[in-house]
Amino acid sequence: MIPLIIIGVVVFILAAFLISLYNRLVALRARFRNAFSQIEVQLTRRYDLIPNLVETAKGYLKHESETLTKITEARSGAIQSLKEAAANPGAPESILNLNQAEKALNSSLHGLRIQIEAYPDLKASTNMIQLSEELASTENRIAFARQAYNDEATLYNIQRNSFPANMFAGMFGHGEDAALLAFENAEEIQKAPRVQF
Repeated sequence: MIPLIIIGVVVFILAAFLISLYNRLVALRARFRNAFSQIEVQLTRRYDLIPNLVETAKGYLKHESETLTKITEARSGAIQSLKEAAANPGAPESILNLNQAEKALNSSLHGLRIQIEAYPDLKASTNMIQLSEELASTENRIAFARQAYNDEATLYNIQRNSFPANMFAGMFGHGEDAALLAFENAEEIQKAPRVQF
């Protein structure tokens, strides 16, 4: 009778441990997915500002339509990559695609900034000043949201890879690490993105 009680207690403790581990992994995954949704909100806001920026510049940059077309195309690619990443936050391939799309969009916006320097009237335009301020504010929000996402994804990855969770994570549907939103070079990670016109 006593051995059955001991076995029952051991089984109960093991079951309680596994339930606790499962719940911890689920909670951490929910947290990094929520953090990604904040990135999605900010990136969507940024993507919504870009057409206004292009329209404002269009009147001044009549001969620079290639630059504006590149921005529009890069924005479309970034929107598509964001949708794919939002469908499965943390998936390595979708996060990599989002990083690449953002790099292309930033490159296009940099080209626009160079063009705007040649047009002082555009640079001084009230609409352009207001849009650049909104875009800079959004870039800062994106940087904070990206950091929050990376923090939450790191906590999830640590828990998932820690012993004994690593033995059970795959069985619980937590088969791979959450991918981090990375930067191409170390200089970018040390400063918030900034848009200047």
